Amino acid sequence: MLAGLSAGPAVAAPSGYDYAFAAGARAVDGASDTADAPLLAPGGTYRDALPRGAELYYRLDLDASSNAYVSVTAVPPADSALTVSEGIRVSVQSADGHSCSFENAAFGAAHSPHPVTAWGARTVTPVNRACEGAGAYYVVVERVGTADASRGDWQLELTSATEPALKAAGATKAPDVWDSATPAPAVGEPRRRAGGAGFERATPIGAGVWRTDIAPGQTLYYRVPVGWGQQPHASVELGSSGTDSGYTLAALELGLYNPVRADVQKVSAGYAGSQRNLALAAVAPVDYANRFAGSEQVNGMRFAGGYYLVVHLAARVADEFGAGPYGLTLHVSVEGAERDGPGYAGQSVPRDLFQVTADQRRGAAEGTAAPDDTVMRVLAVGGIGGGTAVLVVLGAWTAVGRRRSAGAV
Repeated sequence: MLAGLSAGPAVAAPSGYDYAFAAGARAVDGASDTADAPLLAPGGTYRDALPRGAELYYRLDLDASSNAYVSVTAVPPADSALTVSEGIRVSVQSADGHSCSFENAAFGAAHSPHPVTAWGARTVTPVNRACEGAGAYYVVVERVGTADASRGDWQLELTSATEPALKAAGATKAPDVWDSATPAPAVGEPRRRAGGAGFERATPIGAGVWRTDIAPGQTLYYRVPVGWGQQPHASVELGSSGTDSGYTLAALELGLYNPVRADVQKVSAGYAGSQRNLALAAVAPVDYANRFAGSEQVNGMRFAGGYYLVVHLAARVADEFGAGPYGLTLHVSVEGAERDGPGYAGQSVPRDLFQVTADQRRGAAEGTAAPDDTVMRVLAVGGIGGGTAVLVVLGAWTAVGRRRSAGAV
């Protein structure tokens, strides 16, 4: 049974708006206050629902030395009428109510319903003494936007991860100099590789030119192995529609996310029916000390591992230029020689999150995920037994299909 659930060759994502939640994600009910906040265990993936006007609390039980990261992907209904400022906010707070981090993620000018992801962290640094020490920390997830915010619950996918301390103290300042010139796009004959429909089902790819199709409203996920000392870069080309009458604002979006799903960079461009190119700016080479920088293009490049490229085509493109699908070409390069990591004192949770394994490199070449990337990682958290595992994968989510009465309109 489990063999049939393991990650296999990438398949074409369905057209239109769809998100593939992680298989085996545990159903959880975020609380309205810290007293009843459910635990997000390191390495776990969870599902919940976020009503309009709600503020949900979750708990992290942390030691004094590990850095902890959480990500929250919000998936609104396909028929949501979204405002430009609407989105989610994720914050991490200490037991004393001090802020450790916060971030917003908005749907943007295209008003297109699609998954958006925000992250939070408790990092052990001299900068924020209020978030030191072992004990309970709280993740707060809420919807942000105007009074005209869309109705209906948004489905959530939450992840939690920890990064161990270093064996020896390292640099406490980000590198001052790095090559910030935008690399030339990768060239060559495009190879067809369909994108995945979610982070857990992201299609592995490496450097090269990749070809697929994308429909209005669709979001595609790819994962690229990036080692210590390396710089990823990507650009996308959207094919022409056959007509140049019309215009869609912020129609094409390309984002880069690091291994804990923290956004490093996001760019967007309008579409007028003719071919459109969109490229990421240069990001810093992966370095542990990048975390001490203020810029996301440096700060987010703090560890090695699987980096995500996320491409979205706005739903409104269909109104102007037709339902498609449209040809999409992705140019990916990974610059620089890989070097040794900083020397961790222990293992990350999930294991090997901050390094590139031989299985991951092979998967990038072949288009298949490593065997433990999806189901096995979920099953490893909390020691789920075989019989229980089948129940989790096949039916645990049914409990989260409920509508919350509090805050729902």
